[in-house]
Amino acid sequence: MFDRFGRQVTSLRLSVTDRCDLRCFYCMTESVTFTSRRELCSLEELDRICGVLIQLGVCKIRLTGGEPFVRNGFMKLVRLLSRHLGEGGLEELTMTTNGIRLSQHAVELLEIGVRRVNVSVDSLRPDLFLAITRHGRLARVLDGITAAARAGLRIRINTVVLAGLNEDELIELVLWSGDHGYDICFIEVMPLGSSGRYYMPISRVQTKLAQRFTLTESDYRSSGPARYVNCVETGQRIGFIAPMSSAFCESCDRIRLTCAGILFPCLGQEHSVDLRVPMLLSKENTLLVTAIAEALRQKSRGHSFAHNHVANKYGLTRRMSVTGG
Repeated sequence: MFDRFGRQVTSLRLSVTDRCDLRCFYCMTESVTFTSRRELCSLEELDRICGVLIQLGVCKIRLTGGEPFVRNGFMKLVRLLSRHLGEGGLEELTMTTNGIRLSQHAVELLEIGVRRVNVSVDSLRPDLFLAITRHGRLARVLDGITAAARAGLRIRINTVVLAGLNEDELIELVLWSGDHGYDICFIEVMPLGSSGRYYMPISRVQTKLAQRFTLTESDYRSSGPARYVNCVETGQRIGFIAPMSSAFCESCDRIRLTCAGILFPCLGQEHSVDLRVPMLLSKENTLLVTAIAEALRQKSRGHSFAHNHVANKYGLTRRMSVTGG
């Protein structure tokens, strides 16, 4: 699949639910209206859409949310999708989780074919972790990460950098994750659901880390937009995702599918195409393929995360949990 700018689309972010057992303030509001159950695609419908996308050229799928584990039957969906691994055309099936329920499913994930998980940890201080997530207990997340590593899953820690909140923990987070053998990725807070006053450019993160660690260039690339360096002192990879200060749109190979079957060709635009309607109109996939092609035609050259630092406003109002990270 190619968009109108010649970029090949090979990666899908599938948000299996917009619900979550946490309420991270940069992702959703305390009181939020979720997608109604009658609007949700069934697990089989999500599997059907993914199957068509794989036939068209998607070879990497990351399961996101909300929190994927709160979706009823989530592990059934993982099993359905895992049949495409290898000769089925799917090269990689991964997920992003808050880690709260990870310990219950880590072994099964590895057995199914998942090899890597991203886990969100924005602070190693229980009180600050609770403040950021509103409901989260850090100990449960750390237990989930330990269980996943013990099961044999590769771990990447995702940390959203929040100016004035966790910016003084950056070195501590690198030392902790490196000591346990986890890669870590620092992410600029994105303009989906507010939080503008906490924005901190990745360049400041890199400067802080370079004062403590020896960082060398890495040619490693994951299925996402992170750019990596090697940390000599810890032996780990450190990734940086900078959608605001250093847009990576020219090399974007991703599309995003919501739990309601809405396909967003760009995280930073409002353009979308409803795939559920054409899917339900016919048992054949012709209408579905046509709708996907229309979404690719809508994929823009770049996002609209225009940040007005004076007014502290962004260009989009959609919550992060709707389309996933």
